[in-house]
Amino acid sequence: MRYMDFVDLNYKPKETDLICTFTVEPEGISLKEAVGGVAAESSVGTWTELTTIKPYVEQLAARVFSIQGSTAKIAYPVELFEAGNMPNILSSVAGNVFGLKALRNLRLDDVELSDELVRSFKGPQFGIAGIRQLLKVPERPLVGTIIKPKLGLKTVDHAQVAYEAWTGGCDMVKDDENLSSQRFNPFEERIAQTLESRDRAEEETGERKVYMANITAETDTMLKRAETVLDHGGEYLMVDILTCGWSALQTLRDQNFKLVIHAHRAGHAAFTKNPRHGIAMRAIAKVARIIGVDQLHVGTVVGKMSETKQEVLENIDALKMEMRGLKQIMPVASGGLHPRLVPALMETFGKDFVIQAGGGIHGHTNGTVAGATAMRQAVDATLKGISLAEYAETHEELKVALELWKE
Repeated sequence: MRYMDFVDLNYKPKETDLICTFTVEPEGISLKEAVGGVAAESSVGTWTELTTIKPYVEQLAARVFSIQGSTAKIAYPVELFEAGNMPNILSSVAGNVFGLKALRNLRLDDVELSDELVRSFKGPQFGIAGIRQLLKVPERPLVGTIIKPKLGLKTVDHAQVAYEAWTGGCDMVKDDENLSSQRFNPFEERIAQTLESRDRAEEETGERKVYMANITAETDTMLKRAETVLDHGGEYLMVDILTCGWSALQTLRDQNFKLVIHAHRAGHAAFTKNPRHGIAMRAIAKVARIIGVDQLHVGTVVGKMSETKQEVLENIDALKMEMRGLKQIMPVASGGLHPRLVPALMETFGKDFVIQAGGGIHGHTNGTVAGATAMRQAVDATLKGISLAEYAETHEELKVALELWKE
């Protein structure tokens, strides 16, 4: 079978097919041959005709069934994949094809798994509804922070910063993506002391609070750390899903720990930032949801991250769209956020999301408690339809934040 044999614009995808959407830029060949090459090399074909192809193998060929501009849709028979094996699936549709000489650029824009494949994974355990039930916050956006500085604080100071954030109004406090079990802040000590701070904050505020401990490590170590969180009364954990890998994430989810999984996407821009090559965040978000995370960073539009509003909306949709019965999961906005940006955030995200601010809370002139209070005030003002400037006239913490962060 030649590359062109994998293009069939009359093909009607089956309900069992896996569908991928690619943006393709050829190098020295026609677009039609290039998209056929993607289908061939990611299924049963290769660069030359084979004497070993049997008629039954031809039935397993991927088919390019749509070409619109530089965008191609490819259908893959479900028989090509092992159920419950995300590395196998992605090694096929997002593997060697990215290195083909015949392609100047290739981007996987979207992936749609069939019912059969989706059901072979556990999916989210809690999702949006479960998170809201846990925190007893039925409607408003959730307010979270990241301990800053991201590295360097001793355990006692880490726990104190968390306590101040919770008492100021944060619902959630999380470790940063590169805090593990360094000498200055060992994991088990951090869990014990920070969850003690959580308990004090809950007693003093009358609100539910959660701590997202970063358990990212070698897989067996991650599982032990998850058990440590449980043993100390924790309800959440955090995983750097791309650097630990899909297999490790799936192993963690398959334990059915009664722990909400917060997914950090550290390293994603290596795949997603180039709009012409790599893997779109939308596709990564779908894979993470299928495996079973409960909330995921998706960009901000405002703040310091580079994604466009369209990209962020597509990412949000991937977390909330109907997908073979999977629970909707919570989008997380994080990266350069502060109280002045809350109205714009809520315009994009609505109410079902986490506002995750680090410097925008701990950088407040009057400290972490005031920073967290200012963020909650910004949320309250926006929910009431009151401008931040007007609300700041009677709320000192917000007033100071608006003076500090002008845009």
